[in-house]
Amino acid sequence: MATPGFRALRAGFPEARITLAVRSGLEQLAAGAPWFDAVVPVSSYGQGTGALVREAMQMRAPRSSPGFDLGVCLPDSFSAALLMRLAGVREIVGYRRGWRRALLHRPVSLPASGGRRLMLARELHVLGLIEALGCERRGTHLELFVTAAEEGEAHERLDKDGIDPEQPYAVLAPGASYGSSKCWPAESFAAVGDALARAGARVVVVGTPAERGLVGEVAAAMTAPSAALAGELSLGGLKAVLRESRLLVCNDAGARHIAVAFGVPCVVMMGSTALEKTDLNLDRVQILTADVSCRPCYARECPTDHRCMTRISPEHVSARALPALAADAARSWQGAQWVVRDGGSLEATA
Repeated sequence: MATPGFRALRAGFPEARITLAVRSGLEQLAAGAPWFDAVVPVSSYGQGTGALVREAMQMRAPRSSPGFDLGVCLPDSFSAALLMRLAGVREIVGYRRGWRRALLHRPVSLPASGGRRLMLARELHVLGLIEALGCERRGTHLELFVTAAEEGEAHERLDKDGIDPEQPYAVLAPGASYGSSKCWPAESFAAVGDALARAGARVVVVGTPAERGLVGEVAAAMTAPSAALAGELSLGGLKAVLRESRLLVCNDAGARHIAVAFGVPCVVMMGSTALEKTDLNLDRVQILTADVSCRPCYARECPTDHRCMTRISPEHVSARALPALAADAARSWQGAQWVVRDGGSLEATA
């Protein structure tokens, strides 16, 4: 969701050398992007102050080098600003939040439209900082790229399960690193997978290495064969698999935004979180929520009966997902928002 900001930054500084420092493990998201001259993984995330200081010293330019003239601190955390400060960045721009303002050379006021809870689309949150530098927007659409190596990895892995990328296949992503409160039940994913298989699609179930058990549970619960790829793909390979899929069915998690960047239709079950922080780029996304008073709670684990997710039935999701398999879906598929009312009826919302 930061890619609209990256696009505007490169357009505003066409001759600059731009380095992206990104949390280790996520650097392949930026592979193939034309906005950066270098991508540096940051491995000290969550490892304590000592690790952060050591990494900052490694990033610090030697005296013979001009170093970094400008740092744009996209995370609103204290540690992200501290890393830039210790790395010797000459001018650091970031949002004015709490104690971190003392680390910023140019603090930027938080967008008023987000309110006290900062309920603002992340694309606009990032663009606010980039625009503070004098850069103009180049649209708010998400954008990712796939390298030839990433495409080759995806094709090779799909071929092992007898899946031809030229034939229609659908992807299920049952996990969410945020916590189990975001996860629709595994047996419900399996039921939707079987409905998609009956309609003629091959089914691919994806997840991180930590989600092998969950992905295996979904695959085992399906009556139709599926390809279970948890931990079997790099992040770059996952990009390629999603780009060539006909449809993604997922929770409100990272796979959703990767698919959106490639224009792939998505059906997303949203429980504990609110849509306000991700309410842009929904023209190819259908959102399903349940009309329950306890959502959004933002709890990582549900303290009650997870009704915000369990009230969304496989039939509700299948009805929204199956049209994406049609040959003309690339033209006809449109985003929408749906709510499951008490009693089980599904209604469109504004």
